[in-house]
Amino acid sequence: MEYIIIFFIAHWYLSLFFQTFFLHRYAAHAAFTMSKTWEKIFFVLTWFFQGSNYLSAFGYGVMHRMHHAYADTPQDPHSPKYDESLFKMMWKTKTIYSAIANKKVHVDERFTKGVPEWTPFDKFARSWPSRLMWGIAYTLFYYNFATEWWMWLLLPLQYLLSPIHGAIINWFAHKYGYRNYEVGDTSRNFLPFDFLMMGESYHNNHHKNGSRANFGGVRWHEIDPTYLVIRLFNRLGIIQLAKEKQLAPEVVKKAA
Repeated sequence: MEYIIIFFIAHWYLSLFFQTFFLHRYAAHAAFTMSKTWEKIFFVLTWFFQGSNYLSAFGYGVMHRMHHAYADTPQDPHSPKYDESLFKMMWKTKTIYSAIANKKVHVDERFTKGVPEWTPFDKFARSWPSRLMWGIAYTLFYYNFATEWWMWLLLPLQYLLSPIHGAIINWFAHKYGYRNYEVGDTSRNFLPFDFLMMGESYHNNHHKNGSRANFGGVRWHEIDPTYLVIRLFNRLGIIQLAKEKQLAPEVVKKAA
């Protein structure tokens, strides 16, 4: 039993880390920089850890920039304000994401400029053979290690972890929680201590300061686990993180 639980938890957090670190903070917001070599390494690691639910850095980055530009308006790719249910919102999100990732829709240059692309690898990582390979691998792991019937209920979740992670924030963090900032949308900080979403649930903080690498840090209890890894990577020279990207503008101003 413990192998299934460990596998599920490890997949949850590793998939989520590369979504928030590489796709969200790097691809969409350029919260830090890295060399082209490290960029390609993180493309591969994102595919490895997201597996069957790999998301395109280009598709994700462009769509997320549109979300910030049009937050909670009819043009928002995902907003609880304009979608009747969680499932309708996520289906709309999937449709728009696929159109962007496959370049079947024209997108204004302000949303595409600087978003990382590695087209040949992306086509492979998003292909059905790749997704099926990972799905079969997960299923074989469960076949070998599942000892109770209820464990199999976790398997469909693992097939779809990236959409699930997105749904939690895009729906619940626009409905429930507290606000540090009054912004022109419904974003909220879903969790006061983000043990579940690795900093992503500090959504109101993020909508106030979109390019800031640290999503937490406004209140004492807002600890952003992904930001701690970002600082480590910065020290190791894997990425380059500017000081103004670390703190909220009001904190930078006070320090100066």
